[in-house]
Amino acid sequence: MTNVNTAILTYEDYCNAPEDVRYELLDGGLVMIAAPNIAHQIIADDLLLLLQDFVKRNKLGRVFSAPTDVVLSDTSVVQPDLTFVSTSRMGIVGTDNIRGAPDLVVEVISPSDPARDLIKKRDIYARHGVGEYWIADPGARSIAVMTLEGKAYRVVGEYGVGDILVSVTLKELTLDVTEVFDGLP
Repeated sequence: MTNVNTAILTYEDYCNAPEDVRYELLDGGLVMIAAPNIAHQIIADDLLLLLQDFVKRNKLGRVFSAPTDVVLSDTSVVQPDLTFVSTSRMGIVGTDNIRGAPDLVVEVISPSDPARDLIKKRDIYARHGVGEYWIADPGARSIAVMTLEGKAYRVVGEYGVGDILVSVTLKELTLDVTEVFDGLP
């Protein structure tokens, strides 16, 4: 995680950042995001296909992939690997970004900065009311599913290859974790 500036920055500053680099605004700190590696892309792409198919088939809302801006506050703008917004909450989806807490976000741990997803963004998502948070770990070939209880997340399941992932938000989803990690280099 490379902080570009130590001053508290806002969404306006974020919008004026150079366009040739991806950034997130985490609690007022502008953070440059490294390009994802191949394993990260395979996992994010496979999860996108599986979630999109389920959500579309059941008319539950929309799944968005990075780099979609999710504006949680004037000082926190994130680009989750995957973002789900339910049909009943589509009002938070605008033409340029999502403004407000999505129903579910998915992050694939970045080997260059695992603490960003495991600690910093987890805390930000909890403070802003994201109901469900998944963290996919390429090294462990697992996905942790967490739900918001009060102001913190509780792990409701850890799923590895051979397991069927269960979501609290997407109640009838049956996701074979083997399909997510199959084909990794």
